[in-house]
Amino acid sequence: MKSHTGILNEARQRLSLKKVPVPDQESLLDLLNLLLSIMDDKELEDGSISGRLVDVLAENGNLLLLIQRQAAELDALKRITFNLTSNLDLQAVLDGVVREAMQLVKDAQDAHIYLFHEDKLIFGASLKNNGEENVQISEPRPNGLTGTVAREKKILIIEDMTNHPIYKGMPKNWCGSIIGLPLMHRSRVIGVMNLARNTPGEFSKAEIRLLNLLADQAAIAIINARLHSAVSHQARSDSLTELPNRRALDERLDKAIAQSVASGNPFCAVMMDLDGFKIINDTFGHKVGDEVLQQVANSMEKSLRSTDFLARYGGDEWTLVLTETNLTQAQVVIQKIQNGLRNNPVQLPDGTSTNIGVSGGVALYPVHADTAPGLIRAADEALFRAKKNSRGQFLVAQNGDV
Repeated sequence: MKSHTGILNEARQRLSLKKVPVPDQESLLDLLNLLLSIMDDKELEDGSISGRLVDVLAENGNLLLLIQRQAAELDALKRITFNLTSNLDLQAVLDGVVREAMQLVKDAQDAHIYLFHEDKLIFGASLKNNGEENVQISEPRPNGLTGTVAREKKILIIEDMTNHPIYKGMPKNWCGSIIGLPLMHRSRVIGVMNLARNTPGEFSKAEIRLLNLLADQAAIAIINARLHSAVSHQARSDSLTELPNRRALDERLDKAIAQSVASGNPFCAVMMDLDGFKIINDTFGHKVGDEVLQQVANSMEKSLRSTDFLARYGGDEWTLVLTETNLTQAQVVIQKIQNGLRNNPVQLPDGTSTNIGVSGGVALYPVHADTAPGLIRAADEALFRAKKNSRGQFLVAQNGDV
């Protein structure tokens, strides 16, 4: 009876004679060793059984390897598809793609994704083998790897960066091999995925095949995430002014309350209504009225801080959410809005121009209300008093307004 070692050595010799590559030999020998380990002593004593195993391995090794690779690729595709389709957030999708890419190539150094935005390639995501995420190394060059892949719409493999014209004049630490793959949707390139190793050499056919599968799935996932973002934005935006709508306002108020509870700092909600808008609408019609609303929205936005939130509440009513803001600070923002409208008169079809005024009511969380509806109600009551008695002014809510 031959020993395990003897059977494995015989198999290795026969595989070598058939010129099976060494890495593939080791895979087949691992499979043979597994089969031998589950055979009982009686089966091992029958040398013909182990001999037949060696024969099958030698004669059908390539087929077995092909089946093994296909099974591994199917598992990888299943994992990739699940991971990339389980999230509709674009950044999460991009982070998932680079994670998957790093798993598919042995000794991967880093992976990067660039996406087209307004005909320009911009950084999307990256991952290094040390775990560092989303750090851009450099801007894509028109004649660099990323730009070339995007322009030619095909894979580009560079086996040695130090001796390739694309990387002429680049830093000396840019060495090794790299592959760039276009992310295609139909016939259009939506981005480029690059994966580098710090050692020169070719990428295996299996690695290229798996990276292609990943690129195909990534393109679909990116398109789906972008569509979801567009639909979500549309659902939360006012179609006329493109400002957030009441649905988005409700969400922002909930976040502002949670932030205020966590920080202990107040915030303000401001309800505003335009003065004199009805006369313009009645005189010149709704089309001109819509144009005036757009001009007013643009003017107000320019007066805000980066943390301020402006929404169209409906008609010519607007709502401001001023986070981490007390009443004194709110007055500064309000004054800027009023000055902006005063300094930017709207143009009318008859060749004249007019200033649009604004009145408002301000409510402070949690002084005037401790819920979102209560806060809006308090600010709206203050707005009502301003329109009735102090047009053009902003009044602070009273506790009785809630």
